[in-house]
Amino acid sequence: MHSDIELKLLQEIEELKAKVQQSENKDQDTIPTYQYSEIKDAELKKLFTITPNLDKQIFQPWFDNRISVDDSVEAFLIDLITQHESLVERYYEEDLKAYYIIPLLNKINFFNRDKQIRGFYELPMSYATNQFILNGTADFVVSAGLVESTKTYFFIQEFKRHEEYSNPRPQLLAELISAVELNNWRFIKGAYIVGGNWHFAILERLELHKYQYFISQQFDATKLEDLKSIYKNLLFVKNEILAMVG
Repeated sequence: MHSDIELKLLQEIEELKAKVQQSENKDQDTIPTYQYSEIKDAELKKLFTITPNLDKQIFQPWFDNRISVDDSVEAFLIDLITQHESLVERYYEEDLKAYYIIPLLNKINFFNRDKQIRGFYELPMSYATNQFILNGTADFVVSAGLVESTKTYFFIQEFKRHEEYSNPRPQLLAELISAVELNNWRFIKGAYIVGGNWHFAILERLELHKYQYFISQQFDATKLEDLKSIYKNLLFVKNEILAMVG
């Protein structure tokens, strides 16, 4: 008699567990998911309190760096412009990446085996809350970890020809938001690229899901002085990250 009661109780417990699991799965299915590569300004504003700050003084310590460009680097940058200037706005995304962006990033060389830092291309990322999920792949990320990314420091988003294909700014901001929340940062830097045009960005976390962001002036990577500035700005980020990890 007791065994029948126990068996019935066990059966009821298993049925209850199954119902709870079904409920959890149903809740998971109803959580809206946003892809980094597709998110728009309107969706960002629906998920977060996020406002632009037009004061560009925050970029001064970054852009007014005292990094010099030696003759060999300048020759490299001149050659990059000479070869690709007329094609930058016509290259498809992978061509732009392969011919113009990757050579520049390789020249910066974010790879540091001793400090376990490197750049990751097409890095899968996800940030989930009870209200929404952000996921997808980031075009380029400087991160701790040589085999797997463990802590993200800097993002470059969207090597696109023209902004009409999609606006990379909210996509970058969504990635930066994910990074500050996952890593408990207050500030994080990034950049987005449309054809030959670069904009650098800084995101500040004010409190949970409340942010302000700063967008720099445009740098034209087909103009030597601008390309030199892009190079120095990226090198500054590299040095800053290496100093952070000690």
